[in-house]
Amino acid sequence: MDKTREKPIPKKKTRAVDELVELASTKRTILIASTKNLPDSQFQDIRKKLRGKVIIKVPKKSIMFRAIEKIEKGAIKHLKEQITGDIAIIFSDLDAFDVATELVKNKVAAKAKIGQEAPTDIEIEVGPTDLVPGPAISELGSLGIQIEIKEGKIHIRKPKVIAKKGEKISEGAAGIMNKLDIKPFTVGFEPLVAFDTKEEKMYLNIKIDPQGTIAELKYAFNRALAFVVSIGYANEDTIKFLISKASSHEKALSNLININVDKVSGSEGSNKADNTQNEESKLKNGGENG
Repeated sequence: MDKTREKPIPKKKTRAVDELVELASTKRTILIASTKNLPDSQFQDIRKKLRGKVIIKVPKKSIMFRAIEKIEKGAIKHLKEQITGDIAIIFSDLDAFDVATELVKNKVAAKAKIGQEAPTDIEIEVGPTDLVPGPAISELGSLGIQIEIKEGKIHIRKPKVIAKKGEKISEGAAGIMNKLDIKPFTVGFEPLVAFDTKEEKMYLNIKIDPQGTIAELKYAFNRALAFVVSIGYANEDTIKFLISKASSHEKALSNLININVDKVSGSEGSNKADNTQNEESKLKNGGENG
């Protein structure tokens, strides 16, 4: 007879599982977010900023799996497939996209590390620095940065791009950026997948791009505005364009009328002159004949 048996689950782990189950049962959104490359200090800063809006948990994967197995909603089981790498599980009463937007909005600036790809062109701008003459002079010079000394401090004379977008950041560039407190990167929670417990829907590959969305909305609005103006539909957004359009048409019509009037006047004047000339000719001929 096999006398072996499973070891009892520690109470601490049981409580952790029960807490996750309770949150999943009472909150609208369960969101899995990547915490890759997120330093602990920034993690804590973001957590403080989001307090009251979301609850962030970073349990062991085994505890997450146990909690998901205990939750009754069937579709939520698919969350297990997304639990890989460094992640946090986030609960909220907000809907999934509002939670994801909050995460993206609350990213924080981060220093550059050697070998990272520059997210944009990184430029050292003209102006004063807090650096004093010393080793920094040769470090700046090695990157082609022109400087001058003013009031005992290093000033940048001309702007200089030290890393172009997509290029790997060199040791020298990373060192100078750190000394000048330039933080070209942002770090934070990266939304991966969310589950709406109210609608029992799964949202995969969540991408939040506020600037891109605004640009698309502006483009769509401008196209729609041009269309409604072209058909003469009046509302508070189109009325000023319709008035301008009407004014433009009025000027064009007025110019056209003036041109036609000038032509008619010229024609009448010419005809009158011809008639006068003919009358004079008749009188002259009559006198000669008499």
